[in-house]
Amino acid sequence: MSRSTTPITWFEIGTDRPEDAEKFYGEMFGWTFEEQAPANSGSYRVTGAAGDTGISGAIRATDGSSPNYAVFYAEVADVAETCQRAEAAGGRVLVPPRTTPSGLTSAHLIDPTGNRLGVFSPPPQQS
Repeated sequence: MSRSTTPITWFEIGTDRPEDAEKFYGEMFGWTFEEQAPANSGSYRVTGAAGDTGISGAIRATDGSSPNYAVFYAEVADVAETCQRAEAAGGRVLVPPRTTPSGLTSAHLIDPTGNRLGVFSPPPQQS
């Protein structure tokens, strides 16, 4: 089996019932979560990877106006260029590239079969 050069390093579960999701994943897998959302921005509960295996992720509270979801994120060097390649390959950009105040850039894509996926580039390293 060949190895990918684009690792999946993050997941996000969007739900209008974050407490129930946290309880479920805690009971199923022993995951623990820490609230990391800024005040007045909705809940964003983060869990870390265990050891050298696994990926980190979070539960994002939604307002119930959109369907619940689970999406994985691939870490890429250039989010805008990845969006262009996705469109050339038959996918589409659902959420265009956006950059957080910390410098993390992300986008949501739809593959040709209708599945949602995310791509992101971490903030630049501070020297």
